[in-house]
Amino acid sequence: MPRDIITLACTECKERNYTGTRNKKLETQRREVKKYCTRCRTHTLHRETK
Repeated sequence: MPRDIITLACTECKERNYTGTRNKKLETQRREVKKYCTRCRTHTLHRETK
């Protein structure tokens, strides 16, 4: 199965807020998205974690 579940963590406070899926064959780099962090209460950059 090429689609894997990923978690996105806030770069400021390191809290894991979001989950999603991605195709590892098509997307080789780690995903970076600007999303709302409930702990920081602002929009921050979220990176894919292991």
